[in-house]
Amino acid sequence: MERGIRKRIDQMFSRDRRMAQVALLLLWVTLAYVYFAVTSQTTDSSVRIALTIGAGGVLVFNSASILAMIRHYKEDKDHIYGLDIRHLDENRARKAELARRDEETLNPAVE
Repeated sequence: MERGIRKRIDQMFSRDRRMAQVALLLLWVTLAYVYFAVTSQTTDSSVRIALTIGAGGVLVFNSASILAMIRHYKEDKDHIYGLDIRHLDENRARKAELARRDEETLNPAVE
């Protein structure tokens, strides 16, 4: 694969991995805050147990799914990001061609 495209693929993958990690961290922080805010207001132990099981389940399954997504993207990043890059480049070229046509229409060549 071309070196420039490889660099773009690696940059896109790194950005997506970072964003997934940030989202996961925010999920953990948010659930921790809500868990402690709610459990500090309840005295019923069955409610606390239900909250613990629910929050634990959400954290386990969401963490596993995000980590699996990152792993899948890493394994198949050439296809996933190569396709994105090709479409981005085609769209950019199409916009440039339309801008060039508009420029020619607005400023016709004077002979």
